[in-house]
Amino acid sequence: MAKELSALKVRGNLGEILEEVYYQGREYIIKRGKKTMAVLIPYDEFENYKRQRTADMKIFGEIRAKSKGYTAREVRADVREAVKAARKGA
Repeated sequence: MAKELSALKVRGNLGEILEEVYYQGREYIIKRGKKTMAVLIPYDEFENYKRQRTADMKIFGEIRAKSKGYTAREVRADVREAVKAARKGA
């Protein structure tokens, strides 16, 4: 689970925090006051996230292309029916 840090604490301890992220795989949520501003995660995890997001967006694009010409209501109805069918088969 990610630990929350204030931006001020990050500013004063950046080197140590970066080492914890890199070497120990720690994750941090950086806040300014009560507002969440950013996260620090290991670079490999970020790269995996980007790859997965790219793959997801490709699939979403394919779905959009196949559903072109259908209304949102029709698509939702088809999705509901597909979910019902999948659950019956499970």
